[in-house]
Amino acid sequence: MRDLVVLVADKNTQFTLQGLFSRNHSLGIRNISQTYDIFVHPQRDPGCYNQCVDFLRSFKSDYNYGLVVFDHEGSGQENKSREELEAELEQKLTQAGWDNRSAVIVLEPELESWVWSDSPHVERILGWEEQGTLRNWLTNRNFLTSEQIKPQRPKEALETTLRFVSKPRSSSIYEQLAKNVGFLKCQDNSFLKLKGVLQSWFSQ
Repeated sequence: MRDLVVLVADKNTQFTLQGLFSRNHSLGIRNISQTYDIFVHPQRDPGCYNQCVDFLRSFKSDYNYGLVVFDHEGSGQENKSREELEAELEQKLTQAGWDNRSAVIVLEPELESWVWSDSPHVERILGWEEQGTLRNWLTNRNFLTSEQIKPQRPKEALETTLRFVSKPRSSSIYEQLAKNVGFLKCQDNSFLKLKGVLQSWFSQ
């Protein structure tokens, strides 16, 4: 059996997880770089919500663990909380035969919330070479307030930044961020859940 099968909503999430999984020491897990597979659902976030149970059912005998990752924003289930969605789908996966071998991570509000940190790698990887900090630039364009750590509209902030520096959007940007940006200080609940789940499954 292989270690892990993952269903995600898009290639950006796929590349982000590939970057994270390569940092097993930082995550506090053993090396799984050669023993996982990631599948992208063609119907993106709604597809992950509506079809993840049926999709993963066929893999329950081939993988030790199953993981589902998608955005809250755009899932069609915004009326439910992140915690409600995760609990609902995890219960259904258990009933489908995964027992306690699966987890669901709902990104709040979306994957791009993981991008923003005070790491200098963020500015470098996004191609920010303007005078002044990227944070100040985002604040001046009302993506941030002085009290906020991350933009309230993280995806829009990222896309606007990339357009400003004339850098094409690419899933490889997400992978490079995941490989380089430190996350010891990260307090994002969905990321902390992912880290905890991986540590419980793949302890060193």
